Amino acid sequence: MGRKLPPFAAVRAFEATARHMSVKAAAEDLCLTPSAVSHQIRALETYLDTQLFERTGNRLALTLTGQSYSGRLSQLLDSFRDETEAVRGGPRHLRVLSTPGFAARWLVPRLARLDFARDIRLRVSNGAPSPDFATNDADVVIQWSDRPTTGLLVQPLMASVRYPVISPALKEQEGVTRPEDLLRLTLFYDETDDAWPDWFAAAGLAGATLPPGPVLPNCELSTTMVEQGQGVSLAYDAVVRGTLAAGRLERLFDVVIPPMAIYSVACLEARASEPRIAAFRDWLRTEAEAEGVIPALQCSAAD
Repeated sequence: MGRKLPPFAAVRAFEATARHMSVKAAAEDLCLTPSAVSHQIRALETYLDTQLFERTGNRLALTLTGQSYSGRLSQLLDSFRDETEAVRGGPRHLRVLSTPGFAARWLVPRLARLDFARDIRLRVSNGAPSPDFATNDADVVIQWSDRPTTGLLVQPLMASVRYPVISPALKEQEGVTRPEDLLRLTLFYDETDDAWPDWFAAAGLAGATLPPGPVLPNCELSTTMVEQGQGVSLAYDAVVRGTLAAGRLERLFDVVIPPMAIYSVACLEARASEPRIAAFRDWLRTEAEAEGVIPALQCSAAD
């Protein structure tokens, strides 16, 4: 028996409208008139015998059914586009969403070792990368959390200790030789998982009054400011090894914060076995294993 599928034109009209949340924008995207797009959406709702949008005047809102359906359609259409480009001989891009620190200090310096590095389309997120694959325009997300999420395959990637880092020039200028010396410098604090009190306690200075300093949303900002000689940050060893080796930063003291899982790789469970996604995940894990930063956790999918 043949597949019973809705009209493709109606599917495209609905998906574009849901993506833009605008009939007008969808019409421009599809080179149609707004009335034609509206007609196609009504035809799809009739075919499905269900309402996909709630309409209040000129405002649109997806119903719960519409939200679920549009997300799955976007994924299917993206895959359809990629497979079509592959058949036509075009590039098979892999879209990777990452934090700025992971991209700049770990991923990019190693990309040349990946067979299909030229096909990586890397984007960085100002905040925590979104694992919502219906809206993030990504095939793979390298995220800070390793929390299991329904419908996703989450692979813990990296664990790391933390220790203070400083620019060589500032270290010499301020004569930093003891943990106590940090109490008279500018410290950079993490917006999440800040651990300066724990580090000073481990260094024998529990309860010390910490100096003021900016609170920053990600470790890449603080590491960059440290490179510029503006202060000291608690850096993740797994992320800054290359910067230390290049001489742009110096590690201070032997005291460390115990290791914690800091990055994981997420993709849709339904797409985890796609060759490029699987190959990229395997390559990341191989690179992390070579440096000994794989956490003592297993791949996990949400129940």
